[in-house]
Amino acid sequence: MATTRAALTDEDIRTLVKGASADDRAAAAQKLCQTIARAPLTDEDREMAAEVIRVMAADAAELVRRALAVTLKSSPLLPRDVALKLARDVESVCLPVLSASPAFTDDDLSDIVRLGGPVRQLAIARRPTLARAVTDALARHGSEKAVASACANDQADFGEAALQRIVDRFEESERVLTAVAYRTTLPLAISERLVALVGEQVREHLIQTHAIAPEIALELAFGATERATVDLVDQAGRTADVKGFVAHLAAGKRLTASLLLRALAQGHMTFFEWGVAELAGVPHHRTWLMIHDAGPLGLKAIYERAGLPARLFGAFRAAVDTYHSMEFDGGARDRERFQQKMLQRFLTAAQPAAREDVDYLIDKMDEVSKVLHDEDLAETA
Repeated sequence: MATTRAALTDEDIRTLVKGASADDRAAAAQKLCQTIARAPLTDEDREMAAEVIRVMAADAAELVRRALAVTLKSSPLLPRDVALKLARDVESVCLPVLSASPAFTDDDLSDIVRLGGPVRQLAIARRPTLARAVTDALARHGSEKAVASACANDQADFGEAALQRIVDRFEESERVLTAVAYRTTLPLAISERLVALVGEQVREHLIQTHAIAPEIALELAFGATERATVDLVDQAGRTADVKGFVAHLAAGKRLTASLLLRALAQGHMTFFEWGVAELAGVPHHRTWLMIHDAGPLGLKAIYERAGLPARLFGAFRAAVDTYHSMEFDGGARDRERFQQKMLQRFLTAAQPAAREDVDYLIDKMDEVSKVLHDEDLAETA
């Protein structure tokens, strides 16, 4: 290796192999690695350089191995077997190599993601480019921080299936969902799914930047956030953690009068009770009594304590009275039939609900009526 030998003295080589201190060997290792990285090498020189690199990788001193990892982290001259050895080393040694070395195959990186733990996953996620095999592994096994970092890397090649898996795994992680939403390109199915999961600012970015079906964009413009929340309460059923759900909405300032009115008009009395209790700061059992058993002034008193707008009290009064006047009939589609009657009576009563709330409830009544109509057709077929 003529070029290298011209740059390094015999003393440097002896120091690398037999230096008394780790500092001396590390200095010699860094000098040799810099020469290997910069000098034009023949095939024979490359083979000799690889053997010297293996000597450094086997040094007992972490400082020497780190000098090797840092200096040759991006070099194509680092042998694959050495790169794999360094990848299993301590973090100060493995991270520089994992973050940049071209020595690894995609299968190597995928295996390290699967077995290497969060710190190594994050180093791989930050590589300049990531092939689909690696992003698939991150989607399956990556930590929250590693997945968010990879999603923020537009040179990372993600397939739609991997992105769906990421949304499944991290649907409550604002960090991950935001990173996905701000990718340069997104499949339509992913962008439409994210709309229901992210905050207002990120949602606006999705609508302006990525493809969103027109009907979804229109729903967003007319209050889809509240609409989705009420539907979630309905789907959760009687055994849902309504108390916890209401507290979550209140913490996010989403427990609004409009939301409560829409829910109550569909017969979600339990949700309404817990919502009023949360806003009023009154225990649920006392709130229940004031809504149902305290005479005509009970509802008004707890309503005012909850800070709900006076102009809407008539609408809430009509909905509560309608609820009290009805009973489940015990037949098929009992819940849907109850909702249909509740909506019909509420919408035909004199009440000052906002136009957008009334429009929404009319749409909801149409949905319930369609379900019942289809059920009747199926029975008569």
